[in-house]
Parts: sequence; C-alpha cells; structure tokens
Amino acid sequence: MSPLVKICGLSTVDTLDAAIRFGATHIGLVHYAPSPRHVDLATAAALRQQAGSRVKVALLLVNASPQLLGAAYSAVQPDIIQFHGTETPEWIAKVKQTVPVEAWKAVGLKDAGTLERSQQYRGVIDRLLFDAPAQALPGGTGTRFDWSLLTGHRHSMEWGLAGGLTPANVGEALAATGAPLVDVSSGVESAPGVKDVDKIAAFLKAARS
Repeated sequence: MSPLVKICGLSTVDTLDAAIRFGATHIGLVHYAPSPRHVDLATAAALRQQAGSRVKVALLLVNASPQLLGAAYSAVQPDIIQFHGTETPEWIAKVKQTVPVEAWKAVGLKDAGTLERSQQYRGVIDRLLFDAPAQALPGGTGTRFDWSLLTGHRHSMEWGLAGGLTPANVGEALAATGAPLVDVSSGVESAPGVKDVDKIAAFLKAARS
C-alpha cells in the first residue's frame, strides 16, 4: 500500500495546488516566526481555504501559548495541529478537550531512549512523527536521523517519518523503516522556504513507487 505523504511548509497557492495535484494526502502550514517557512494566520487561513477538503491540512506550532493556539485554530480551522516543541502529553490532552482536531507530536529521534520516552504520548496523540533531533530550529533543517533506530521497533501508535527526506532517498527510507507516512519540507525546496514544484512532483512519484 502506498504511504501517506505530507508536504510541509507550504506558503503559496501554486505549490499547494501542485502538492495536491501530484498526490499528497496531507499538507503542512508553519506558524512559527523563526522558521523560513512561517506564514501569518491570514495567509494560513487563505491556504487552508484553498485546500478545502481535497487534502488534510496540518498547522504546525511550536510551544504556542494557549492564547496563540486558540487564535490560530479559530483562524485556520486545520484538520491537524502538529506540535513541534516541548509540549507535554498533559498539555496536548487539554488542547484536544477544547478543540476537535487531530494532534500530531514531532519527536527528535536520537537514540533508543527517545523511543521509550515517546510512549508517554500513547493514548493522547493521533500520530507520532519521528524527526531529526532539533538544532537551531525544531524542524525543517534537512538533516536525517539514523533510520536503523526504528528497525524492529514495535509501534504502539500511528506514526510517520520526517527529517532529511528528499526525492532521492525517500524510497530507501520507506524500505528501511516501513513508515506509513513520510513528511518532507526542505527536501523539496530550491532555497530555504521556497518550495519547488518539480521537486514536489519528484518526491511524490518516488514515494508512490
């Protein structure tokens, strides 16, 4: 079965439409000012409206305050909130009690201990996203982690793979990990924050094949 594919960090109608046209199942909008992929809430809301029901829309937030999270959800109405900071299971559980949204949690996977600690989100989140460990930014850095950390791991919740994926290596990543979902951002860009339609198409083709 083909994996689910999320193109994250979109900021224009053209690249959003391309992601959907070439077969993405999910798209991501980043509302986090330090990121080169940051979009303001008005832009995110417009892109979300453009996507409509053609694809699942994730809004990526990093350690957002309750006020910001409420404002962002109200403005954008995403299908998914992707928590990309140090958010606790308790905090995410409170969010889910307040807004009817899927919750995804990104975790920087650096060793087997991270896999064990990620179990604290079991029963709280809808999907765990294994990413490269945070650097200056919590994601979108184009670096990958050691995929062999996932070899033989028995997943207890829905999950996905992110971090350093490109059209050239996504097939290898899927073969190595069996990921049910792959998430790409910088790997389909011509410059930081600038999505490339041809690279989006190539990534989706490679993931499907």
